[in-house]
Amino acid sequence: MRYFQESMTVVENPAPTQVDSPEAQRYNRIRRWLGIADLVIGFAFLATLLITGWSGTLRDLAYRWGFQNYTLAVFLYLLFLLVISKVLGIGLDYYGFRLERRFKLSTQRLRSWIWDEFKGFLVGLVLAGTVVDLLYFTIRQWPEHWWLLAWALFMGLFVVLAQLAPVVLFPIFYKFEPLDDEDLRRRLIVLSDRAGTRVRGVYRWKLSEKSKKANAALTGLGATRRIILADTLLDNYGPEEIEAVLAHELGHHVHRHILKSIFVQTAITLFGFWAANWTLHYAVDQRVFEALSDFANLPLLVLVSTVLSLLLMPALNAYSRFNVEAG
Repeated sequence: MRYFQESMTVVENPAPTQVDSPEAQRYNRIRRWLGIADLVIGFAFLATLLITGWSGTLRDLAYRWGFQNYTLAVFLYLLFLLVISKVLGIGLDYYGFRLERRFKLSTQRLRSWIWDEFKGFLVGLVLAGTVVDLLYFTIRQWPEHWWLLAWALFMGLFVVLAQLAPVVLFPIFYKFEPLDDEDLRRRLIVLSDRAGTRVRGVYRWKLSEKSKKANAALTGLGATRRIILADTLLDNYGPEEIEAVLAHELGHHVHRHILKSIFVQTAITLFGFWAANWTLHYAVDQRVFEALSDFANLPLLVLVSTVLSLLLMPALNAYSRFNVEAG
């Protein structure tokens, strides 16, 4: 979602030089440990599937339930993985929900959180199902150059989703309405035009139904590019402060930080697909899998992606921090 939103600023603490309170430091420390625990569980799950051969068992089950249809079997196999992964991680997810409530950052009720989790699972299944089915279709049809074709398809899907996210995906979880403050809307539109970033509208984001955090974002691409302002921001900050928040985000566009970051991610993604291709060929040569198109190797692909992300994370975070400070 990072580039679907393009940029987002959290302004709970508008003073950039103010040191975080002990409570904020404790909250951030717990969030970091939650992220580490989630990563460890996911890594262990994928490794277990590969080491024990359970991935092949799930593949065979998917074939049986999918009437020996390859495309349907791929989707069912992915469904099995997502369901098991959700079951393993639901405890951490719930703890994260309770953590937000404990630190008085969330106003969301349990019933609403469960509904969001269900919707998130379905959206993830549809998106992941589309990507994975396209991936293995490409591997099956063009085994020699699948990684290049899959990379091109992936980048194309990214552009499409970046355009659709503000009008299709975000409204699944939040309510939006055109900003009724005409003076503020005009000021933000003028500011965007001065920065060379044309937007198609300014919207009030009803975030207070779930959170106390004050957010603002510039989302979408082309005809769907819009400014969204959380009602928590609109209700607690003045027009000048809101304009300053947006000005900071627009600074990233003026300096082309978003475009540069997209190019960096594009290059990294290309390298990732090359590494995945090399790894799959090695696994087939070692007779771990019968063919590249054996979708029981999906956990291996995810592991490759995870390891590369971890190795590159310090450099990417440093680059992102540089852009934030420069913006």
